[in-house]
Amino acid sequence: MDDLLQEFIAETRETLEALSGEIVAWEANPADRARLDAIFRFVHTVKGSCGFLDLPRLARLSHAAEDVLAAVREGKRTPDRGLVNAVLAVVDRVGEIVEAIDAGSALDDTGEDLLIAALAEGSDEVATGASSAVQRAPTRSVRLNVDLLDRMMSGMSDMVLARNELSRRLRGAEVDPTIEAALERMSATVADLRDTVTRTRMQKIDALFSALPRMVRDTAAGLGKSVTLHVEGAEVELDREMIEVLRDPLVHIVRNSIDHGIEDPTARRAAGKRENGRLTVSARQSGNQIIVEVADDGRGIDSERLVRKAIEAGRDERMLRSLSERQKLQLVFEPGLSSKDEVTEISGRGVGMDVVRAAIEQIGGRVELDSAPGRGLRIQIHVPLTLSIIPTIVVAAGGQRFAVPRQAIEEIVSERSEAIRIDHLGMAEIATVRERRLPLVTLASQLEIGTTSSGDTMLAIVNVGEGSYALRVEDVLDNEELVIKPAAPAVMATGLYAGQTLPDSGSPMLLLDCAGIARDAGLNFVREAIVDEDEDQAGGESGITALVFGDLDGVRRAVPLALLDRIEQVEADAIRFAAGRLRLTIDGRIVPLVARGDLNGRGVCSILRLKDGSTEIAYAIAEAADIVTLPHDVIHAETPGAVAAVVLVDDEPVELVDAHWLFATHAHGDADSAAEQRPLCLLSCDEAGWMRNFVQPMLEGAGYRVADRPEPGMLPDVVLTLDDDPATLPDAAPLVRLSSRRGPGEDGSIYRYDRVSLLQAVAGAARRK
Repeated sequence: MDDLLQEFIAETRETLEALSGEIVAWEANPADRARLDAIFRFVHTVKGSCGFLDLPRLARLSHAAEDVLAAVREGKRTPDRGLVNAVLAVVDRVGEIVEAIDAGSALDDTGEDLLIAALAEGSDEVATGASSAVQRAPTRSVRLNVDLLDRMMSGMSDMVLARNELSRRLRGAEVDPTIEAALERMSATVADLRDTVTRTRMQKIDALFSALPRMVRDTAAGLGKSVTLHVEGAEVELDREMIEVLRDPLVHIVRNSIDHGIEDPTARRAAGKRENGRLTVSARQSGNQIIVEVADDGRGIDSERLVRKAIEAGRDERMLRSLSERQKLQLVFEPGLSSKDEVTEISGRGVGMDVVRAAIEQIGGRVELDSAPGRGLRIQIHVPLTLSIIPTIVVAAGGQRFAVPRQAIEEIVSERSEAIRIDHLGMAEIATVRERRLPLVTLASQLEIGTTSSGDTMLAIVNVGEGSYALRVEDVLDNEELVIKPAAPAVMATGLYAGQTLPDSGSPMLLLDCAGIARDAGLNFVREAIVDEDEDQAGGESGITALVFGDLDGVRRAVPLALLDRIEQVEADAIRFAAGRLRLTIDGRIVPLVARGDLNGRGVCSILRLKDGSTEIAYAIAEAADIVTLPHDVIHAETPGAVAAVVLVDDEPVELVDAHWLFATHAHGDADSAAEQRPLCLLSCDEAGWMRNFVQPMLEGAGYRVADRPEPGMLPDVVLTLDDDPATLPDAAPLVRLSSRRGPGEDGSIYRYDRVSLLQAVAGAARRK
């Protein structure tokens, strides 16, 4: 019976963790029959088990809840707020009784009759959210002792390393096929066993998130606020012990977000926001780390208020004023320091965030803050998996070896590939991989362990969730499954590494934190934080991204980045003034060139290659400066021309190039779709080639299409012929006859070198057609 009772307690406890959130979700959507059925099944199961195990109090409560839920399923009751509160109160009481049974302690049954009465239709609401009378101890085992699981994981790690070493030794030798087959079978068995052992300690982080909907609901209601919770990444797995360690810090952060961050409905309306606040809790894996993120769309952290509070607490004002914005945000972790003036039951006494950071750092993790004043706060908790075996790619940089999580790498390409192009934008490098532009980070330079010469290198396309970038490495050495453990605190504190490993070579190796490298390199991927997708807040729209450059005339100008295909260095000899304008010869083509300054004396020129989808022009510049997001406040030009407007960037005026005027004025107007609409001129009887050599260029320059021989089904708009032409001409087409004699002919012919009359005649004939 004891075994059955423990099984009942374990199953009931696990289901209760998820049930409160299900009930809250059901309240928001009463028509969700699947959630209603899940809640009904739980109370029905509890009632059935209680009868067999002789637990009358649990049976009585679950039976009452089952009757009410059955009435809702049959359409006899409506799940209003009072009914949901009553069901939540019963579920809470069931949890208290189960914990009391597990602890072997007595629990007073006072109030249970009131709970059952509250389920009746029309009864008053009961208060929910009271804390349990019996405190549940953190779970330390799952049918097995934790120490035994640790020994299993350690033995599994050694087995993986031994398998890797054996595979490496056999790789370069002549091996009997039967031995290779045996190694393959062993590798498959080791992989399967590794996954099985790992799962015994791993648990979905949903066990941590499942209690949040109820807590958010009760906390917001107690503060008179309305908050919508969004949970993402609940399927991410984490060590069971780590989940227990994270439970209290996450509760602190979520409650502070609701109390400190999200404003009351009146303040949100005044700020142009929706009355309903948004709170997002998410989890994702990055290498050997789990990142738990809490983001709200509230007021953010007022760093100046934190500074004032610290000054009032006796800190050095001069030192505090000299801190960077990120360092000022870190003041929120100071003991006894709170950004809130009022003390509430939820928070405001200056305790909590210092405890949160201490608990996270104790397990080798870290906490990062990202505040957007007036728009919200994002808090990221980085914690290690403690022990994990993950697939990695081993790369070389600066004469050293590093491991990169395989799941973070999209592809690996050679920098010498024809599909790769490297451009320089100011001091930054951009890699274009099959028309996809990516910021480029050189690993050796970023880690300050030397430099890497381009040409014989590899590019790993790395995805870090918010975006992707190209990581330049010297070589890709191997593909291995490695045992990853947390590195020393000083190493982890750099934010560039996710752990360490000891591969079969015996040389220690660090696992790169790809997201940390992107942050250290200053890559800012566009991520509209903390704002609801369909929420149109004032000032929430992002501006146009543009390239700021120094022009040949010394003026700072900008061109929209969407227009820019690439920046190239070209020899000055490739630029010629021909046919009335500057033209650039490049890639076997002639491209019109715009230059707003003197090109003389320049051996090499920087060229912006601009495209609108079908047409290309080149724009000569002095140097590229930076990529910026243009502000919304612009001063438009009074007359159309090369400059559309002027904007203020870094307190300096920058002229914005008018892309429409640029292409309308300088681009060749010969797109295929437009060409098909131009009149077609047929040159008849041109055996000597005079019309093809003399007349055709003139007509094409005037905007006509020209054919020098009739084709089946051709319907020309105008036919041009010489006065001695014996050919049979199309009947339906107007005819312009050219004569070798000066002056107008009696038959209406035109002197063939009278350019003006010839073009007038062609235009008139085309109009008649």
